[in-house]
Order: sequence, then structure tokens, then C-alpha cells
Amino acid sequence: MTTTPRDTPASRRARANGDGTVYQRKDSRWEAAGYVLAPGNTRKRIRVYGTTRKEALAKLTEKIAASNRGLPAPSAQGSLATYLTYWLENVAVHHLRENTHTRYTACVNRYLIPGLGKKKLSKLTAKDVRTWLNQLRTTCQCCTRRLDADRDQPRCCATGACCSKRLSPLTLAYLHSVLKSALEHAVREEEIPRNVARNVRTGTPRPRRFAPLTADEARQFLSATYDHRLHALFELALHTGLRKGELLGLRWEDLNLDTGTAAIRRTLQRTSTGGLITLPTKTRASERRIALPTRCVQSLKLRHEQQKREREAAGTAWQHSGHVFTTVQGGSIDPTNLTRAFTTLSARPASAASAFMTSGTRRPRCSWNRASNSS
Repeated sequence: MTTTPRDTPASRRARANGDGTVYQRKDSRWEAAGYVLAPGNTRKRIRVYGTTRKEALAKLTEKIAASNRGLPAPSAQGSLATYLTYWLENVAVHHLRENTHTRYTACVNRYLIPGLGKKKLSKLTAKDVRTWLNQLRTTCQCCTRRLDADRDQPRCCATGACCSKRLSPLTLAYLHSVLKSALEHAVREEEIPRNVARNVRTGTPRPRRFAPLTADEARQFLSATYDHRLHALFELALHTGLRKGELLGLRWEDLNLDTGTAAIRRTLQRTSTGGLITLPTKTRASERRIALPTRCVQSLKLRHEQQKREREAAGTAWQHSGHVFTTVQGGSIDPTNLTRAFTTLSARPASAASAFMTSGTRRPRCSWNRASNSS
């Protein structure tokens, strides 16, 4: 009797050369195996598993497709440093915002690879992670990273007077979270059976303390900035608690001054490659509609008239962006410049409120999203 392809069991159907094999195991799971590109321009056989034939085949097809694009599959027998580099360049870069990816890269290169990079991915243990975190917690970073070498006048380890510059609990928790994210992807790709970093407890760090403006201080600040061209922005920040990026990303189309509402849909950020760009809010929860106090509505109407005058004065040099708060020529305002302006104004008496936007990197005296509301 001749057997047709339709009569052949699903686990034994022939697949095209190079597509690998798919079969059902004795434990009822489905296993798919095939060859993919490995580090060093070699090839290795990998195995993936699924509860159905379709799931196992989809996993294998994804890995083979990545291999055909020239992306080497990470090896659990390779070092953690090799895997972290692969994860940053081929996985995280597609799922993180540019600024977040930059921070992750700094964490990996500055702390993770020097501390754990030589460990094999498959042999990394919770004890290794805990020991690494404890060393970071107790070691002076000036000594470890040799910061004195970049100073004109050494003042720490090079002079025998350690400054005990240690990482904060918040930084340690962030480093731990970056490692957990990387290892979680290794688990999903079935490179390792479990995420050992999840078995290490770092505790919940206390948030940084800050001194928000009191109601009286907020009133004094608004009085001092009444003649400032960004007075409407400061008033909106103090009454609604919007973040800097949300304020600077606000467009006139987001406002309905007749009903007194604003739709928060985007944020303005500076990135290393794109410069000042407008992005959607980080999460769906951050996308919201807020009610505007009457004072803010009046300030925004005045701001609209002010912007018309600035556009007429700029003439052909005007940069139309649609933003509510711009430079005098219509360009986007750098968040760092806004921070500098706020810091400068908050330190001046009311009689010296007139100021202009300049560059700088100083931090504001109070958190933008936690500023006290003035009545």
C-alpha cells in the first residue's frame, strides 16, 4: 500500500532541507530542532519546545529566520558578557526607547560585564548575583572605576583618602532589574532553564526625598514669573503636575480652551541620535485627559496671542512645530534649558523675575510631577 503525504503522521512529515525537524516527544510535548548561526561564524544545532506542533515550529522558524539574517544565536555555554552584548544589540534595541537603551548599555558596560561578564551564562547562580550586588554595595566607585585617573588633582584612592563613594540603593535596584530583564529573555529563548536573578532579593529602596513647593512658595514663584514668556507653562506645571516632557510636547491641537481640557498624548525628549523628538507617552496609562483650572485657561489664551506676535516678529525664520511652548522662533524647547530656567527663577526674588532660556544641566529644586498646587 502506497503512503501519501496526507497519511503520514504530523510528527514525521518531511520538511524542506534546512528547515529542521519537528516531532512529538514521549511526554506529549513537541520538539523542533535545526541548525543556526553561532558566534565565531560556526553553526550549531538547537532545540526548542512547545505544547503544540505549531508552537514548536514557530519558535524554530523564528530562530532560523534570525540566523538567515546573520544574527548569531547566543550560546548558554558562552560568557554572560557575550550574551548581554547580543541582548543589547539584537533584542533590547527593538523594544526600548533610545534613552532607556542608552542607560541599559551604560549599566551593562560599566557594572554588569566587569562584575559578572566572565561567568558562563549556563553556570550563573543566584549566589553569583548576590555576591556581585554585595560588592557593589560596599565598594567605593572612585577606587573601582579609577575615577581619580581622570582628575587633574586626585583626591580619593590615589591619595590614600577613600571618599567611600558607594552606589545608592536605587541604583543597585536598577542594575538588578537590567540583569533580570536580560536573563528573562534568555529563558524565553530556552537558553537557560530559569532566571537566577529573580531568586535574589534586593529589598525595596526608599524613594529620594525632595522638598516640594508649599502653597505660599508656589504663589510667590508665579508672582515672580508673571512677566516671563513661559509663565503659562509654570502655572500649568504647578496646577496640574505635568512632567517637563509632557509640558513641552503639548500641542495646540491637544487643548480645548472652550471646555477647559487638555489631552496628554506625547512627550518631548532629547536623544543622542535624533536630537529633540516628540514621542508617544511611555505607557497607555500615561495617556490621559485632564481638566484645566480657570487660571490656566486664561494664561494659555494669553500664551496663544503671545505666540502669534512672536511668529510675526520672526517672519521667515519661524519654525512651525505646533507646540504650545516654544522658543521665540518657534523651535522646541530643550528640557534641560527649561530646568535651568526654573532653577534660576526659583532662586531669584520677585523683583528679578525677568530671565531668558539658557543651556545647562542643573536639576530643578522640586520634582515637576510632584510640585505643590497653588490655590
